[in-house]
Amino acid sequence: MIVPMQKYSFLIFHQEYNSFLTDIQNIGVVHIIEKKIEITDEIKEQYKLLSSYEKAIKFLGKRKQETVKSETDIDGAFVLKNIIEKQKKEENLKQNLISENKELQKVEPWGDFSKQLIEKLREENIYIRFFVTSTKKYYSEEILKFNTEIVSKTKSTVYFVLTEQTGKEIKIDAEEVQLPQRTFLEIEQNIQKTKKEIEIINDDLDNYARTTIPALKTIINTITEDSDYKNAILNTSAKTDEKVMLLEGYAPESTEKELIELLNKNHTLYIREKPTLKDEIPVLIKNNRFSRLFEPIGKLFSLPAYSELDLTAFFAPFFMMFFGFCLGDAGYGLIFVIGAGLYKLKAKKEIKPILSLLQFLGLATIIFGIISGTFFGMNLIETDIKLFANVKTLFLNPDNMFNLALIMGAIQIIFGIIVKMINRIKQFGFIYSLSTLGWLIVLIGGTSFAILSNFDIISSKYILYIILSLGGFFIIFFSDPEINIFARIGKGIWDIYSTVTGIFGDLLSYIRLFALGLSSAILGFVINDIAMQILGSAPVIGHIFFVVFLLFGHTLNILIASLGSFVHPMRLTFVEFYKNAGFVGGGKEYKPFAKKNNSIITQ
Repeated sequence: MIVPMQKYSFLIFHQEYNSFLTDIQNIGVVHIIEKKIEITDEIKEQYKLLSSYEKAIKFLGKRKQETVKSETDIDGAFVLKNIIEKQKKEENLKQNLISENKELQKVEPWGDFSKQLIEKLREENIYIRFFVTSTKKYYSEEILKFNTEIVSKTKSTVYFVLTEQTGKEIKIDAEEVQLPQRTFLEIEQNIQKTKKEIEIINDDLDNYARTTIPALKTIINTITEDSDYKNAILNTSAKTDEKVMLLEGYAPESTEKELIELLNKNHTLYIREKPTLKDEIPVLIKNNRFSRLFEPIGKLFSLPAYSELDLTAFFAPFFMMFFGFCLGDAGYGLIFVIGAGLYKLKAKKEIKPILSLLQFLGLATIIFGIISGTFFGMNLIETDIKLFANVKTLFLNPDNMFNLALIMGAIQIIFGIIVKMINRIKQFGFIYSLSTLGWLIVLIGGTSFAILSNFDIISSKYILYIILSLGGFFIIFFSDPEINIFARIGKGIWDIYSTVTGIFGDLLSYIRLFALGLSSAILGFVINDIAMQILGSAPVIGHIFFVVFLLFGHTLNILIASLGSFVHPMRLTFVEFYKNAGFVGGGKEYKPFAKKNNSIITQ
């Protein structure tokens, strides 16, 4: 749900303003209204510095070093400068290492030759030339007649040297190469030296990762608080010859008591009012423990507008079921539930909600795996296992699963339309929801009539005509209460056309649930089938490869299927459900002016 907000206007005498800002920052509940003004260069520099610190912490965090207790009064600027310099130096050394290895490959065929010996021979008018050619060409008479010596060779290539005296022009059918500037040994020594330097840098960075991350985070908090303070001053209006300062902001209704107590204690003049729909009201979402797990998924699309409903609690159960439908293997679900549960025992606090979400998704996968009769790629409907002989009729075959996907889609679409009606009542009033109510009458009434007629409970078509007429009346004549009657009729007719075609297309989109579940099951079956063939291929080694292939195959299937099982339900949520629920979005996140880790707002 969206936490209700109140709008505040604070009037403070200019000499007391800094003290007031400090108090407001300490209580940490007021979201300051930012004016359309350009931030100062000083604040811009602070933002750049914050970005540098955050990148440094992220870089150190990836080194996976156990953090030890460190001094909090470290010189942050010195540490940051050192980290950046070592990163650049390490990158340059790695680039140099790549170049050296390439050079080593070129020199390797020539071995560790002596440049001093070559120079001495040149002083005696004896020259050493370096050549490369194919094996076939080298053993031809055209080359062997000269004074040559093989240095190294491969199956197809010969590296050789030719000795000649000055003044003799010798032409040879081979590619001449320049004398390497460094020997193999020299380059190899330089590579080892470079690796040692990289190792020293990594040791230093590992030490920073162990000892400085908490202190760097504290520095980030300090800079953030200071930049927020400066930003608050920037968004303050000076009144009455700059004697009175005006600051505007929003605070949750739940914090009213604490905030009012502070204002009364300091004798601060303020105006409290209910915000209007025209205001850009920040959004603070607060849900129960289950729905809160799905908030990161909703934020991938957009925060809701303040005036509408938060759809997190509404789409969460559907998302969970759709994931289970797509993955649809009880064995895979067990891995998610048990694996996430075991990892929770040693996981960090911030990771545990993700693991809890994974367990719920795994639970849904177990349920739909049982419904479809799939366990680690085994089709329990067709298996000969006696344990399942009496329950085979309870499993749903592919045709039934196809129908179930459409039924679940229809339920979510109709539920979305109900949410849309509630949303319009909340935002604009009951009369603006009548058009949506008309669609509910047509869809629910028409579907109920079809079901009851099929069982011969009702047979009069006049009931259907009444349903369609009543629903059509609301759709056509209340499509937009703000325009004239003729425009409403035209808009209502267009709404009928666009909605009917849209709902039909939306409903077909839910077939992807069945398709993904079927493809995952088929791939699991194929993995099992191949594994069984491997098992019978050899007495001992076949058993080993059987286990290895099963582990590898099902792991790969889980990874691929899980990705699709997450993406496609998300697509159904953000496109089909959000559209039918009339989701607007575009909400601005509530960010209170507060000391870090000192806000009284708790989730």
